[in-house]
Amino acid sequence: MADTTQNSPAPWRTRWTKLDKAWLTVVIIPLILLVLAPEKFLPASEIVFEAMSHTGIFIIIAITLVAYVKASGAENLIAKAFQGNQVRMIILAAFMGGLSPFCSCEVIPFIAALLAVGAPLGAVMAFWLASPLMDPAMFTITWGELGWDFAVAKTIAAVTIGMMGGFLTMTFSKSAVFADPLREKPQVGGCCSTKAPFSEKPVWKFWGNADRRTVFRETWLENALFLVKWLLIAYMFEALMIVYDTTAWVGQFLGGEGFDTILLAALIGMPAYLNGFAAVGFISGLMEQGMSNGAAMSFVIAGGVSCIPAAIAVWALVKPRIFAAYLGFALTGALIAGSVWQAVA
Repeated sequence: MADTTQNSPAPWRTRWTKLDKAWLTVVIIPLILLVLAPEKFLPASEIVFEAMSHTGIFIIIAITLVAYVKASGAENLIAKAFQGNQVRMIILAAFMGGLSPFCSCEVIPFIAALLAVGAPLGAVMAFWLASPLMDPAMFTITWGELGWDFAVAKTIAAVTIGMMGGFLTMTFSKSAVFADPLREKPQVGGCCSTKAPFSEKPVWKFWGNADRRTVFRETWLENALFLVKWLLIAYMFEALMIVYDTTAWVGQFLGGEGFDTILLAALIGMPAYLNGFAAVGFISGLMEQGMSNGAAMSFVIAGGVSCIPAAIAVWALVKPRIFAAYLGFALTGALIAGSVWQAVA
């Protein structure tokens, strides 16, 4: 009999693969600080605690909004944005992209279904660009950490960039760049046990349905853990910047009112951005250390569109030239948004 044990992964490797690296980071950062710089541990802990206390009410509002949207099926309304006149589609898709929370598991089958049945690439592009930049939870957390004005400005930027990319795609849809966009003809269907993505009607008073109450409860808990995890990481880095006084460094490279700082922030944000909620807390710390308003806006816009979940959703379905156009729209939009916000703020 053949020995199959040699092909099975080592137990430690299996456990490491399943381990949530973000929670591991939450544990490791304070431990390292406690060992290497114990005198800074208490001040840093106080900063993290104060930040979490300040943001607590916004976290509760954010996760409750997301849970309600999921349980009621309100996000199913998004499909209506892709019906009718193409100009109307692009405008609605850009707005809808910023109104409903999506995980990459939902975005991919939804967009695949739309492309398979012939939805215009311009409307899809508008949705793709706006969706990762803003949603109800992101708006709430941004409001709590960076202020109402920044949250509103980012929302306007998200919708505007979505429409910009959508209309440019529509204008040049006959060119070699946007012709035949799909890698292959996708199957019309869903994942996560979703047979027809976003095809059901919303149930606004969902609490009368036991299954929907379960969805609300599970979504609430899942998003609570998700937000707390990433905000803790962000606030820990913010605390480190404060206790080690990085004001001079941040002010030198990301301060000031010049376009160069906005460009640098966008170029840094595109590859370095891992999670939108963590970025909010991180940017808050950078701004306290001297980062300019324009650079902050440029960072969150460029990084939000190019973050791993959003980029995978696009890369999985379209050819590289479409993906390159997607990133180009993101960078251009980030530079414009950063410049405008710098002038306004």
